[in-house]
Amino acid sequence: MTTTRVIMSYPWGQKCNKDSYICTLAAEVLGVAKSELREDESGRAQALNQLREWIKKNYDIQYCRTDDSFLLRFLRVKKFSVPMAQTTILKYLNLRQTFPHLCMGLDFLNPPVKQLIEAGYIFASPIRDSQGRRVIIGIANNFNPYKYSNEDMAKAHLVTYETRLEDEESQIMGFTHFGDLKGVSAAHITLWGPTEFATVIKWGEQSVPMRHKEIHLINVPAALRYVYDFARTRFSPKIRNRFTVHTSLEDCHTKLDPKVLPKEYGGVVPMTDMIEMWKKEVASKRDKLLSLDKMKLLNNKNISAHNQLNNAKNKSEIMNLTGSFKKLEVD
Repeated sequence: MTTTRVIMSYPWGQKCNKDSYICTLAAEVLGVAKSELREDESGRAQALNQLREWIKKNYDIQYCRTDDSFLLRFLRVKKFSVPMAQTTILKYLNLRQTFPHLCMGLDFLNPPVKQLIEAGYIFASPIRDSQGRRVIIGIANNFNPYKYSNEDMAKAHLVTYETRLEDEESQIMGFTHFGDLKGVSAAHITLWGPTEFATVIKWGEQSVPMRHKEIHLINVPAALRYVYDFARTRFSPKIRNRFTVHTSLEDCHTKLDPKVLPKEYGGVVPMTDMIEMWKKEVASKRDKLLSLDKMKLLNNKNISAHNQLNNAKNKSEIMNLTGSFKKLEVD
């Protein structure tokens, strides 16, 4: 297996100035950008200009960020299709405004979010995997469903995702996820209403510009397997096929280098150290994340019809899950 690397030791490439964009990415990362995302200097500059002009002329959008890092994440996730990037920006803004209680005020100093990060519920490993990706680690047992709400859960996740999306290398290389679902109970599941749960998952994949490359899960409770199966169906077939449920931690190690995991899961860096490093990362991006709340979408007419079609298509499945949720509440 290819050797993993710690982010602090990453060999940055030479700077290259092309119009307003300053490239600080290593040659290997630029190679992935070109081969997988069709990104090159001339195409990048042209696409950035087109997006900025579109935002400037779109009166339904106000106070949208137009810096390179923000716009490139949408271009990269859509392989530099400008029309698709535009649609994703609209969906992203619409997601935030439709669920402001979940998506706005992404402040890691907010006590519940800070406590969840410090408890090790969700954080990013400081060590990249063999494909050069940051690994996002989630440990369900570190979330107390009797103390925290679905709003706290969502914000802890979005603080993590938005912090990593500020990094261009992660925009290009994508993300690996590791989740330990030991301890998940009915109390965790019933934090969410079925319709909101289904919508947030579906819209989240379509709206948050992340390249999810691998998703590794361990300790999936057999009693709640139907919830996992339902959640998985909310994702596109592409993402669905990237889920791997492992029968044991040792089985997971055959697919995911244990070095990227905390020492408690077979790695080399203790979880407490990983969390402390992660806290410094989120602190460095705090102002960027809070500035996201300034952005506004005045009219969602261009995307609302699409979302209504998806909602109608999934209505019967959501109603089936509602019955299961009610049974969990009784149990």
